[in-house]
Amino acid sequence: MPNEPGSFDLRQVMKRPDFELQYKRDSYLKKVDLHHHDFYEIYFLITGDVTYTIESKLYKVSPGDILLISPRELHQLHIRPEREVYERYVLWVDPRAIKRLSTKHTDLMTCMDPSSPQYRNQIHMSPEDQRRIYDIVGKLFGELTDGGFGGEIMPECLLTLLLVEINRIAQKGSAPAEDVTRGSRVVSEVVDYISVHYGESLSLEELAEHFYVSKYHLSHEFNRLVGTSVHRYIMKKRLLIARQLMGQGVKPSHVWLECGFGDYTGFYRAFKGEYGVTPREYAQSVKEAET
Repeated sequence: MPNEPGSFDLRQVMKRPDFELQYKRDSYLKKVDLHHHDFYEIYFLITGDVTYTIESKLYKVSPGDILLISPRELHQLHIRPEREVYERYVLWVDPRAIKRLSTKHTDLMTCMDPSSPQYRNQIHMSPEDQRRIYDIVGKLFGELTDGGFGGEIMPECLLTLLLVEINRIAQKGSAPAEDVTRGSRVVSEVVDYISVHYGESLSLEELAEHFYVSKYHLSHEFNRLVGTSVHRYIMKKRLLIARQLMGQGVKPSHVWLECGFGDYTGFYRAFKGEYGVTPREYAQSVKEAET
């Protein structure tokens, strides 16, 4: 591999406004908590024993796979570095950048929209596809780190090419990747229910009653498959959506009620505890970034 890798860091915010590509290699990694981004994450595994939890599904990622994670999907990484060195490229792309690069006849969001029939989190590539994709990714990383003449043009050109190729691979209609989740369908149903009813009263007891299961069984299965408690997942999902709504211009004073918080004080404390800034500070930062 001609490019020099970095190592894992906890930063979950892009330094660039449009996209960022990281090349990482680790032989040790601390536990990564359930989290989300305001951008798309496109993940290319080179080596490693890796499993990803995305919402309620668990995916075993193989070298050469593409993993797509949308801004609204809570996810968590599980690796076993003692088995194999963890090496990967990770591309972060702002949704607005993807839309800007799209045209009337070529919507680059096609395979990245969770509501699209073509969307799936994990895409298996053929050896030929792998060679083509990794060639583009390697060139893009090189341009971003050591770009010469045309360095302000080439990264965006290569990003556009990469997104076109990913869409083409997704449209081939290869067999869906295996969801290796072992266990209850009810957890997946509960996650889907929370995604729709996040603005309503939700608790472990209410969900257990709604799905006709024991709250102890639901709690155990949810922790096992999703990696966190039902209460913590609901809170993270509400905060995720609140953050995105404020990013679209909705005032913090309106967001808390729409997202199911009992009062503004509770929303304020939860938001600042999760993101390190107050709701108003975040809303203001979004305004400043757009001017």
